[in-house]
Amino acid sequence: MTQTALLTGASAGIGRALAHEHARRGRDLVVVARRAAELESLAAELRERYGTQVRVYPADLTAPGARRQLYDELMREGITVEYLLNNAGFGARGNFHEQDFATLDGMIELNIAAVTELTHLFLPGMVARRRGRILNVSSTAGFMPGPLQAVYFATKAYVNSFTQGVATEVADSGVTLTALCPGAVRTEFAETAGMADSKLFERAKSPEYTARRGYAAMEAGKREVITEPQLLLAIKGLLPFVPSRLVSKLVKKLQQ
Repeated sequence: MTQTALLTGASAGIGRALAHEHARRGRDLVVVARRAAELESLAAELRERYGTQVRVYPADLTAPGARRQLYDELMREGITVEYLLNNAGFGARGNFHEQDFATLDGMIELNIAAVTELTHLFLPGMVARRRGRILNVSSTAGFMPGPLQAVYFATKAYVNSFTQGVATEVADSGVTLTALCPGAVRTEFAETAGMADSKLFERAKSPEYTARRGYAAMEAGKREVITEPQLLLAIKGLLPFVPSRLVSKLVKKLQQ
């Protein structure tokens, strides 16, 4: 396998779109998600359309030892991961104190711990080879407080900060890290999070648009990409000057 990407959360949405972005460049993939049937369908489509090699790896990345097991198996098979696309994640809506803690714990495990451990496992090899790209799928949610999705917003704030920090550490190594920060995207996320009726998703972008912008930013070595121009203006130009209490109220209203 050549120019291989390890892509998590590949079975649908942004992950599936990222798989196409990578494969259409003639690059190979290891695709990871819990749903084996969807992964096999994706792999068959990519092989037929682009002629790339695709290794299917069904796994629950929140299970104890799952990330290390994935790494060890790829090492045994001699697969060199040159692109790490940390896409897997989910959200849930509701008052923090009323939500099921097992769900929140799983969210932290997938959105934070999996991203951190997979980066820690595969980054040393990239640094040693002096080349590699890491794309962490985050969100514009990471730039603000998130009432009714307090834990989800906080996990994305971690991803944004983590990406920037590690990118600075390895700046002279030939390896880059990029945080992909979209707004609302038309994926299964809204239903999974119980947000299909939210105003946030009235003008949601397509997974293909989001993946295209994110992949291009990763290829260019950018540390961060906010995919929508109006959100970029709001977050970088206006948000720093708005009191956080007011931002929280506005976010809550949008999510109700």
